Amino acid sequence: MPGDPLRTGRLGDARPPQVMEFLSSMEADRWIADADILVDIAHLLMLSERDIIDPGAARAIMAVLLELLDEGLPEDVFDDRYEDIHAGIEAHLIARVGQEYGGRIHMGRSRNDEVATCLRMRLREELIRQLGALVRLRTLLITLADRHKESIMPGFTHFQHAQPTTLAHYFLAYEQAFGRDFDRIRECVARVDQCPLGAAAFASTGYPIGREETAASLGFAKIAENTMDAVSARDFALEAMSACTLAMTTVSRMCEELVLWSSSFVDFVHLADPYCSTSSIMPQKKNPDTAEIMRGKAGTVNGNLVSALTIMKGLPMSYNRDMQELTPHLWRSVGETGRALLLLKDMLETAEFNTERMAQEAGKGFSTATELADVMVREFGLPFRTAHGIVGRAVRKGTLDLESLEEAAREMAGLSLTERGLTDARIAAALDPGYGVSVRRTPGGPAPEATATAIESRRKQCSDDEEWISMVRIRIDTAQAAMIAQARRLVASPEH
Repeated sequence: MPGDPLRTGRLGDARPPQVMEFLSSMEADRWIADADILVDIAHLLMLSERDIIDPGAARAIMAVLLELLDEGLPEDVFDDRYEDIHAGIEAHLIARVGQEYGGRIHMGRSRNDEVATCLRMRLREELIRQLGALVRLRTLLITLADRHKESIMPGFTHFQHAQPTTLAHYFLAYEQAFGRDFDRIRECVARVDQCPLGAAAFASTGYPIGREETAASLGFAKIAENTMDAVSARDFALEAMSACTLAMTTVSRMCEELVLWSSSFVDFVHLADPYCSTSSIMPQKKNPDTAEIMRGKAGTVNGNLVSALTIMKGLPMSYNRDMQELTPHLWRSVGETGRALLLLKDMLETAEFNTERMAQEAGKGFSTATELADVMVREFGLPFRTAHGIVGRAVRKGTLDLESLEEAAREMAGLSLTERGLTDARIAAALDPGYGVSVRRTPGGPAPEATATAIESRRKQCSDDEEWISMVRIRIDTAQAAMIAQARRLVASPEH
């Protein structure tokens, strides 16, 4: 393989190894290597269609590109003597077909628009994969909710017993949160799905290129129009990292609960052994390590976003090499998020939820006191704040029996609850966790009929989201398959 083809003109001196290593982006470029081949094919087809490149050169170069597409890139193209994968592939082409032919592939473009296009293609692929993982996770949460519409559990605020709810209500809460994460990533895809190719260094090119043609060949929805912005924009990457950070925050919150719930003093869930570890010294331990690591990864993804924002905040138009340092943060963010979504789904699918233990805890900590106050309002005509105060004072005394409530009512409001008809039986009914759940039938509430309606609605939404993903994948795959078929026809065409 020859040396870096970019340094044979203006820059002649060999670089010290430490400089080559410092400037090289090869480690991060492995993410975009396959995309770069597709970008080369699309660009070469356009040059050929518009008679910008000699037909013989086009066929020779395309034959090598298709070979790389079919067989994979040789390790030589990732050598640190090249600044990036683009230079490595161009050097490989020149070595295979000669400078006369191989030196023509770069007409009408720059590494700036080339790398921006590769980044967008690869990021689009990763985000669509994340969307698929989110749909599968949300579908599982809906399935679990359907299974646990009657499973009473304590709800918490400030991690204190608050009001009874159901496990279905809990699962639907996270499904809705992950649904918003889906929406954010889907909206981000629309801004990623714009093609910078043809913007060249930043001022476009004097060659009669077809930007719309290459964008369509690569399956992009449209071109990134202004050429200066096209090569220098990284807000699409920042937005993607922001969406990943928010999704990982949702993951982390659920993992925090799974860690707490799996502890012996809570005992709400038993995580499957493959997602846990033991201690090197304490043989009895079963630690929820997968959930803990995912919780930690949320911090890593958040840190990547902060680093990337800091890199970009002071960069003038247009392209600056600092942007190279953003790329590893991007790949770490999308990679960790994609893995976490898949793992969380698998961990939940194999978990056993201890609904008996949840039911035991549902009424503790005076968690049904709110319903008792509401009964006083609805059935006995008290102002809510008065009822709230009476029940609160009775809780302070330590019991919610008729005697304590009557005493609290006389002290606070100078009234008698027994004279209004309150009985021990009505208090007991109001304090039953199942009763408090059953009356909360408003949309989004925990009553079984409310969760059943929500389950039906969310299933429909997941189905619609899955269909959208399928349509986008078909558009991209169809466009790229047609491009590759056209490239093979070019190679097979007779020479004139």
